[in-house]
Amino acid sequence: MRAVLLLSCPEQKGIVATVSDFIYRNDGNIVDADQHTDFEGNLFLQRIEWELDGFRIPRDAVAAAFRPIAERFGMSWSLRFSEDVPRMAILVSKLDHCLHDLLWRQRAGELRAEVPLVLSNHEDLRPVATSFGVPFSAHRITPETRAQEEGKMIARLTEERVDLIVVARYMQVLGSAIVEAWRNRIINIHHSFLPAFAGGRPYHQAHARGVKVIGATAHYVTEQLDEGPIIEQDVVRVSHRDSVEDMVRKGRDLERVVLARAVRLHLRHRLLVHGNRTVVFE
Repeated sequence: MRAVLLLSCPEQKGIVATVSDFIYRNDGNIVDADQHTDFEGNLFLQRIEWELDGFRIPRDAVAAAFRPIAERFGMSWSLRFSEDVPRMAILVSKLDHCLHDLLWRQRAGELRAEVPLVLSNHEDLRPVATSFGVPFSAHRITPETRAQEEGKMIARLTEERVDLIVVARYMQVLGSAIVEAWRNRIINIHHSFLPAFAGGRPYHQAHARGVKVIGATAHYVTEQLDEGPIIEQDVVRVSHRDSVEDMVRKGRDLERVVLARAVRLHLRHRLLVHGNRTVVFE
């Protein structure tokens, strides 16, 4: 079993030495360490992972033992353990490519998480979830039912002890109550035409303009639509030979890969949010 410590605090002398010494003095073996200093913001960020076999402090006492160090340096920090398996809910509408990909990767062991439920605003993808043995719940969202149905969704997510929500082409804007309750724990995927080709039919707009690259962006969800901290991005080239259908196919392929990368980084505790940016410890 391993422990992962993520921390951020004002830049100052002695942070690396003190954290490393805490692990060394308690017979821990550091297996991965990375850090970043934002000199403009005077902020230090670090991810450090160590083996707990032979560690002198019991797992349930590690946080309390580290707390004086965190207070000394004014740290924001979190502690995770490798044996804990996060619980991941998936939100979908009618497009199934990201849902299929996430469930397949989870079943294949590429994404170390439990998937206790799939939530949707339509019934269309129930057979997909059922084929993977995942409970499916539909909540018809209209302006009149939004508050009530989102309340039911929050209750279900809370009941299932969901750690991460993946918005896998869920074509609804999440309410502030959900965003606040799962702050920095909701990942969304969308094409990277924004803001140039906003609104409907972005691939048609891009095709008409003769774009040469298309892309996908995965980010944490905030109250500002599609403006949360970016986790992962990628692009693929297109040409005059590509039809709109070709561009859509390439775009969806890219969305699958970029979303999976972002989810994997989160599940492996390799992300720290800094303002409206992420620091990615790859």
